[in-house]
Amino acid sequence: MASSTTARLLKRGLEIFALLSVLAVVALLVYTGKWAATVNAFLHVNPWWLLAGLGVSSLDWFGGGVRIWVLARHVYPKTPFWGMVVAGGLSAWGSYLTPAQTGGGPMMIYTMRRYGVPLPETLTSSLMDFIATVVFFAVAGPTAIILGAGSSLAKHGIPLLNISLYDVFKASAAIWLAIGLLVFFVAAFPGVARRLLHAIVDWLARHQRSWAAARVDMLRTGVDRTHECVVAFFRGRGWIAMGLGVLTSALAHASKFLAGYIALRALGLHADFVDVLILQTTIAFLLYFAPTPGSSGAAEALSAALMSVYVPDAFLTAYTILWRFIMSYATVIVGTFVFYRLLHGNLDEAAAPGEAAATR
Repeated sequence: MASSTTARLLKRGLEIFALLSVLAVVALLVYTGKWAATVNAFLHVNPWWLLAGLGVSSLDWFGGGVRIWVLARHVYPKTPFWGMVVAGGLSAWGSYLTPAQTGGGPMMIYTMRRYGVPLPETLTSSLMDFIATVVFFAVAGPTAIILGAGSSLAKHGIPLLNISLYDVFKASAAIWLAIGLLVFFVAAFPGVARRLLHAIVDWLARHQRSWAAARVDMLRTGVDRTHECVVAFFRGRGWIAMGLGVLTSALAHASKFLAGYIALRALGLHADFVDVLILQTTIAFLLYFAPTPGSSGAAEALSAALMSVYVPDAFLTAYTILWRFIMSYATVIVGTFVFYRLLHGNLDEAAAPGEAAATR
């Protein structure tokens, strides 16, 4: 089944993520040549800032869980909160183990179904979760510019490319703004998607696809229910749910924005909080669609290139490891444990309870 294939792909993604991350750190050590300084930096890490980093890292679970719970309960009031915390964390875990974060959606869907959320409501909530992310990033870019990103980033540049960090930020923000407008337009006209899905179901039934013919009524009902759920987000209280989804995206992605500053302080380095926050936003923009699992390799290289403005060579490798631990390594470790203990590494098991709920 597709779910078994997905589980194997996630395992392979974990292996690739680990390998590329190790190679990137080793390459950084070779580049800086600061082996002893790196060890010394770790021996003097501030434990309180490290604890703060673990707290921020946990927002992959709690922040992501709050967001999907707010969205899902609008169309399915019985949505369990703690089940959505698990869904939020495993969604982040799945996104870190797949190229361009493509595994996040499937993991969210499977986990939500395991906790009893019917399939149409699950699919709709997952779509709205993605839209909330896109809208958040699309709004965050212009907001950061208004708050002074231009003057802050224009002071620094990338010598090899002869461009300023402000140019990089503007380009990445423009991409997210364009994606946000496109996704919002598609979601605002769900009737088009409904007609297309009905056409696909009818085509499958006419061409004697036995599994589709046997379930054609169920498929049509699911399409109609999904359409109703999408429409519900663009009427009355649905706008409030979407607004809360966008606002809670700040919590869901907090580790991406705050990890850099916390890693600096843990190593005893000081920099302006707003400047670092804006630079971390730029890095998050650029890495979201990276082709490697969890942006492994690309993340370490990009962060080292951009954060070298604030981080001396002697601390660069230690900073990168701490930054990546807060931003993704911790979630990957915990997510792997939860996946194999809670789901036993088998996504079929996650789907079963949700399918039972959907047929009630």
